[in-house]
Amino acid sequence: MAIYRLLRRGVFEPDDVRLLATVYEKVLGTVGVVDRKDPRAELIAKKVVQLAQAVERDPECLKDLAIEELQQSRDIASNS
Repeated sequence: MAIYRLLRRGVFEPDDVRLLATVYEKVLGTVGVVDRKDPRAELIAKKVVQLAQAVERDPECLKDLAIEELQQSRDIASNS
């Protein structure tokens, strides 16, 4: 899973890793990415980690921010 590969490089506590993995899965589901090898899965993982490092740890806010920023940059297409 793309998110775990990225989290190995960081300094996140185990609770943070679980939170970020959950948010990652929710974002994938919201935008309809099923294949974890899809390049968008990697983009989503990077965005979730980036936002968690910089600004946000609330899971719902983190999910919403990630989706919003990815859609604005046109990196993903939403199915919602």
